[in-house]
Amino acid sequence: MSGIARTQATGGAMIEALITWSSSIDDDAAFVREDLLGSAAHATMLGKTGIIPVEAARSLRGALLALDASAGATVPMTGEEDVHMAVEALLTRTVGPDVAGRLHTARSRNDQVALDLRLFARDRAATMLRATTALGLAMVERAEAETATLLAAYTHRQRAQPISAAFLLCAWTAQLTRAAETMAFALGRCNELALGAGACSGSSLPIDRTLTARLLGFPRITHNALDTVGDRDFALDLTWASARVMLALGKMSTDLVDFSTSEFAIVRLDGSIAAGSSMMPQKKNPDVFELVRGKSAHAVANVTHLLMLVKGLASGYNRDQQEDRRALLSSPPLVLGALDAVARSLPHVHFDRARGLASVADGFTQATDLAEALVQRGVPFREAYKAVGALVRQAVDAGTPLRALTLEQARAAHAGFDAEALAVLDPARAVAAKESLGGTGPASIARQIAALRSELTALAARAEAVPSLDQIARAIAQETL
Repeated sequence: MSGIARTQATGGAMIEALITWSSSIDDDAAFVREDLLGSAAHATMLGKTGIIPVEAARSLRGALLALDASAGATVPMTGEEDVHMAVEALLTRTVGPDVAGRLHTARSRNDQVALDLRLFARDRAATMLRATTALGLAMVERAEAETATLLAAYTHRQRAQPISAAFLLCAWTAQLTRAAETMAFALGRCNELALGAGACSGSSLPIDRTLTARLLGFPRITHNALDTVGDRDFALDLTWASARVMLALGKMSTDLVDFSTSEFAIVRLDGSIAAGSSMMPQKKNPDVFELVRGKSAHAVANVTHLLMLVKGLASGYNRDQQEDRRALLSSPPLVLGALDAVARSLPHVHFDRARGLASVADGFTQATDLAEALVQRGVPFREAYKAVGALVRQAVDAGTPLRALTLEQARAAHAGFDAEALAVLDPARAVAAKESLGGTGPASIARQIAALRSELTALAARAEAVPSLDQIARAIAQETL
């Protein structure tokens, strides 16, 4: 242990076992680049403001960018308590203690880790937002191809009303789009410069936080130093957004798991995405979608972990906050893995048009349409509802489809029925008739697809506006010193 972060006031050497136990070095390895680039921007700012000699700033920036170019592979992470001290210890050996010792001027590990985590969270939020919107756009493309595919919608897991597969795909995409909006919000919350807050109250030195923000691509600067070093709301927002994406994928996965069973048989899974059984040779299992649904538990657990971690913490930095790493670091790969799995699998999911049509062909799912046909003829809805209920009971007792009703039977239940009213028992006609905003009619679906495509495209643009770490490195290198 280098002991960089200890003075005579600190006392004697800390027990080695306690240093090891309290170290965050294993988790810190995930954001070495962020630490190197944040330090390079800080050194540049120190040189330009005259807080440290320009030559020292150039030496530090050059060494840090050289390390970044090697993707951090040459930063020894052993023997130090965190990534910040590991970088400074290496610089001490490479550029000398006099130059390396100037890097931490006007900076604390409190605001340094806040910067590193925000850079990490912003980069990963942008990546997740791109992947989420890409899947959403692929789903609306698929919806356009499934407008003629009919099947039953379910409430209480029972057949409810006829819809098109395009309508179902739009429903899945709508939830995913809301999750993408939450991710975009989390991206915005990450997008503030924390560096310059110091330990808790800023700095008496003439630092230029605006310059540092520009170099690192942050459009905003945090307002209050004490709040900044104790803030993990951005991490909460990122894990919540991650959970929202996973929950959206989980709901879609549940539908696909159900619909691919022999009981539903509305969709078929290609062998390229279906798993087999080790014992039952006939099985074709939807493991991919079951795993997507199952992995959402980890995403939800990460939210709970951070909520419990920050509950009751005092203002300012507390070492408890080091325990944010696992939740923050594990959410992005979890989400990206699930998005990739679903994106790869969906082209191999096929709607069975014949089985879908069969699920609504008997006319029972069109019972509400039949009642509404009477309403259009001036009958109060509750009266129409009871009349159709009587017809449904009659068909069930007779063991015949509702569509097999004769006009005479219908008129016996209510005199308002005519041949045109009974025509709504055709599922295609029932689907086509629901042109209310948000309905399953073709024109309504076209509006939904256009709206979803527009929203997803706008959200994708917000992700593209975030500078990559490579772009940040170039901006820092090009800043005159």
